[in-house]
Amino acid sequence: MALTYGIMGLIFCPFFLLMTAFASHMPNNQRVGIMALGTGFALFMPVLYAVMGFVFGVIGAFIYNVIAKWVGGIEVEVE
Repeated sequence: MALTYGIMGLIFCPFFLLMTAFASHMPNNQRVGIMALGTGFALFMPVLYAVMGFVFGVIGAFIYNVIAKWVGGIEVEVE
């Protein structure tokens, strides 16, 4: 899950970098904050997505295992 969500975070990087590129057309006092925000998100989002994917994957697996003990799990038949 962490790897999958980390890759999803990488997909969003170009959009944040485009926001940084478009900020170069803004006035100087507004440009710096937007450029820093876009670059920071481009660097931080894949890591954040991977960490959150891991955390919610662990929580989801725990909830499934608890419920599977009560209900008996899921049975799959393959021929």
